Amino acid sequence: MKAFEATRHFFYQAADQLDISDELREALLMPNREIQVQVTIRRDDGHLANYIGFRVQHDHARGPMKGGLRYHQEVDLDESRALACLMTWKTAVVDLPYGGAKGGIGVNPAQLSKNEIERLTRAFVDQIHDIVGPDTDIPAPDMGTDYQVMSWFRNQWEKYHGFNPAVITGKPVEEYGARGREEATGRGVGTLTQKMVKRLGMSPDQSRVAIQGFGNVGSHAAKFLHEGQFPIVAVSDITGTYYNSDGLNIPKLLRHKLAHPKGLLEGFDDAEHLPVDALLKLDHVDVLIPAALGGVITEENVDAITAKVIVEAANGPTLPVADERLNERGVTVLPDILANAGGVTVSYFEWVQNRQHYRWSLDRVRQELDRTMNDAFESVWQMASQHDVSLRTAAYMIGISRVRRATELAGLA
Repeated sequence: MKAFEATRHFFYQAADQLDISDELREALLMPNREIQVQVTIRRDDGHLANYIGFRVQHDHARGPMKGGLRYHQEVDLDESRALACLMTWKTAVVDLPYGGAKGGIGVNPAQLSKNEIERLTRAFVDQIHDIVGPDTDIPAPDMGTDYQVMSWFRNQWEKYHGFNPAVITGKPVEEYGARGREEATGRGVGTLTQKMVKRLGMSPDQSRVAIQGFGNVGSHAAKFLHEGQFPIVAVSDITGTYYNSDGLNIPKLLRHKLAHPKGLLEGFDDAEHLPVDALLKLDHVDVLIPAALGGVITEENVDAITAKVIVEAANGPTLPVADERLNERGVTVLPDILANAGGVTVSYFEWVQNRQHYRWSLDRVRQELDRTMNDAFESVWQMASQHDVSLRTAAYMIGISRVRRATELAGLA
């Protein structure tokens, strides 16, 4: 199933509950604009290389559009369309005054030098600078990009439009970035995992956690949950699954990742080394956190998952058929549009600070993030209880209702 088909499926489940007409459903689902551009750079060895870049702007009924830039070999128009749509509902669920967008370049950044990635970023900005801006569409980091890429993006955009750091978020703190932005998505995942476990009557120190993906989100979530006394028994990255039934030494694991030249877990010897796909199939796991790519929980592997709780730190990790089976088994799934909304929330805080020319303290960022995520969780939980639906459907219902209301008030429907 393609990514946008899965997003459409979940949208329609919520739309059925809200009794939305067919014509309005299509209006809410249809992207406002889709851009595909050629991005050509000269590689370090002198030859030309061509890549395809994308930017999908889904909806602006509630404010400027917001969404990440992804550098990954699987980036295409369908994925960008699905993720832009998810961003619309995500920003609405946590009640940020934004719409959704997404984009990126179909490239494996690991195969490029730092200078080549800079040239690629600047060439991409040359192609899309006129459709992004602080009042229209505000990009941010995503898979394969980081604060350095955001700095190059801003610098190139300002060559056309003049000084305005609010054009992009996830920037270095030294260049008008927000304190706490790098940890934000993982912190949000950790905060809501704690809240979910306690709401279900589970004890943190008895809730064994497995985290698929140990990049920015997975590693910060692991740090937060370890500090909250959760035993993290398994983590994985592209080099394999690292397992310890008594709980991994997370501080040691994080030091190893920082010391590795590519930020990987390769060579970590204080754990049992298993195949990459073993993490989803481990016994005696209470909380599973997929924090890597989308579409990893499928019809083929869902029955092997033993966790009672799944917290979707990645975008779109669970396909619809698998989601139905998890619901039938009574597994509680905290959906991506709520669970990983910490990143866009602190991106909003960064944008606000840039517009006000005023910097917040780290404590204030964390307090505002925790409050926003907790308020959204309570709203989704209450909606699910009132309508006897899953947390995913409840989250979509809240997001769609807010976008629908804004659309109607604007006279567009």
